[in-house]
Amino acid sequence: MILSDNHVHTFFSADSEASIESHLLKAKEKHFTSICFTDHMDYEVFLPENNIEFTFLPDDYFATLRNLQKQYNDLEIRIGVELGLKDSIFSKALSLTKEYPFDFVIGSTHVIDDYDPYYMDYWENFGEKEGIRHYYETTCENVLRGYDFDVYGHIDYIVRYAPNQRENYSILDYKDIIDEILKLLIQNGKGIECNTAGFKYGLGVPNPENYVLKRYHELGGE
Repeated sequence: MILSDNHVHTFFSADSEASIESHLLKAKEKHFTSICFTDHMDYEVFLPENNIEFTFLPDDYFATLRNLQKQYNDLEIRIGVELGLKDSIFSKALSLTKEYPFDFVIGSTHVIDDYDPYYMDYWENFGEKEGIRHYYETTCENVLRGYDFDVYGHIDYIVRYAPNQRENYSILDYKDIIDEILKLLIQNGKGIECNTAGFKYGLGVPNPENYVLKRYHELGGE
């Protein structure tokens, strides 16, 4: 069995204070064979409490992790990134993945029309069902743009922050747009992740939920 975590955030992400070493020690404790750090690079997204952009300095990031790769030679440490995708940052995102040799790139939809569903402003604008559908439509647009990524992250991330989470939610209400997203990803040789943070957020399922994972496979995804 391969034990690995490929979606890990550290203090390089604006929403995390975790040290890299704490993750490495936990990975060794759990007998992982590898770990991939994928800190947030969300261009043009700013934390409202301090107006800090949700990005990091790639040169510092690579230097820090390259040094730790030498120190922890009994654990495979890979250098990744989680790219927050939106229409206005396409050229920046392509430049980043072209310039830096990331081992793994997660593409994610975090912000929709410059609104973050973490905050109630998004839901006040769209309502619950329309807000969820608009999220999936935006994800589909992001896939169509041709970003450089390996897997799409937490495709049903929006459910974490829906006003009632899964209480009024059925994935079958969005089957048409979910299928469209998955078919596009498969056509372009892209994977999807199974993100276990759904359990942390009280959903009782991973992101995406099992239906989406099975549907990806049924449609021809590996």
